[in-house]
Amino acid sequence: MNNEKVLVETRNLKKHFLVSRGLSKKSFKYLKAVDDISIQIHEGEIFGLVGESGCGKSTFGRTILRLHPITAGEVYYDGQAIHDCSKVQMREYRKKMQMVFQDPYASLNPRMTIYESVKAPLDVFNTGSKEERNRKVREMMDYVGLSSGQGLKYPHEMSGGQRQRAVIARTLILEPQFIVCDEPVSALDVSIRSQVLNLMKKMQRELNLSYLFISHDLSVVRYLCNTVAVMYLGQIVEIADKTNLFEDPRHPYTKALLSAIPIPDARVKRNRIILEGDVPSPLNPPSGCRFHNRCPYATEQCSMEMPKLRTINDYHQVACHLE
Repeated sequence: MNNEKVLVETRNLKKHFLVSRGLSKKSFKYLKAVDDISIQIHEGEIFGLVGESGCGKSTFGRTILRLHPITAGEVYYDGQAIHDCSKVQMREYRKKMQMVFQDPYASLNPRMTIYESVKAPLDVFNTGSKEERNRKVREMMDYVGLSSGQGLKYPHEMSGGQRQRAVIARTLILEPQFIVCDEPVSALDVSIRSQVLNLMKKMQRELNLSYLFISHDLSVVRYLCNTVAVMYLGQIVEIADKTNLFEDPRHPYTKALLSAIPIPDARVKRNRIILEGDVPSPLNPPSGCRFHNRCPYATEQCSMEMPKLRTINDYHQVACHLE
C-alpha cells in the first residue's frame, strides 16, 4: 500500500461530448469519453494509464487539468477541490499542474525560438526580473540537455528528441509538482525514446515530480511507472502496482493486452489472446460490463450488471464479476 500523500485524486469523473442535438434534451447524443473514473496519484508517483486508441486516455488527462470542462465528478489537487474553480482560480494551479503533449512539433510555436518558447511561461506569469528569467531558462535548458546555441534555433531546425526536450524544459520552468505526459515518446525514433525516458525518470527522482503517464506501449509503462491503470471504453477495468499487473493480471482485457507484448527472442513463443468482435462505440456503449461482447468468459450477469472496481489486495483492484 502506498503511504505517500495523495497529490491528485478524481472521484467519479465524467467527460461527455455532445455530438448531435434533437428536438428535446432526451434525444441529444453524447460521446462518453470518460465515464465514472476514480483514481489516486500519490506524491512522487509515476501513474501509468494504458488502453487501446480511442478509449479516452488523453481526454481523461486533459479533463484532470481542466483543459476540457468537466461533465460530472470531482477533481482534487493536494486535498483542494479544483473541479469547480473559476478560470482566475485555476490560473494559480496551472503553475503546479502541467502537460507534455504527444507531438513536440505541434506544441511549439514555429515563429518563436526554442529559447523564447521555454521562457514564455515565465513571461505569462510575470515571474521574476528579466535577468532572473534569462538565468532560469539557461539553467533549465542545460538541465534537459540543450545548449545555449540550440536555444537560438526554431522548432523546424531541431530533431524530434531535441524538440521534446525543449517541451519538457518549458513544462518544468514553472516548477510544477504534477505533469500529465500524453504519449510523450510515441512520436520519437526508437533510438531517442530511451534518452527522453531516462530524462523523465531523472526529473521525477531529483525534483520529486508526480506523473500521469499515458501510453499504449506497455514495455515503456513497465520500465517507467510505479502503478498502472488499464482503461477500456471510458472506464478503468484494473489498477495495480506494475509487478502485480504484469505478473498476475486479473481482467480478461488486461490479459489480452499483455499477451500482445513482443518478446525479443524468436525461440520464445507467447500464447496470443485474440479478441473477437469490434470495439463498441462510446456513443452507445453496451449494457453491463462494456467488455462483455468481446470477452471469452462472459456470463449473463456480465451483460446485465456493470462490475465495480473491487479490491483484491493492497496492490490490486479489478472490475470483473469473475474475480
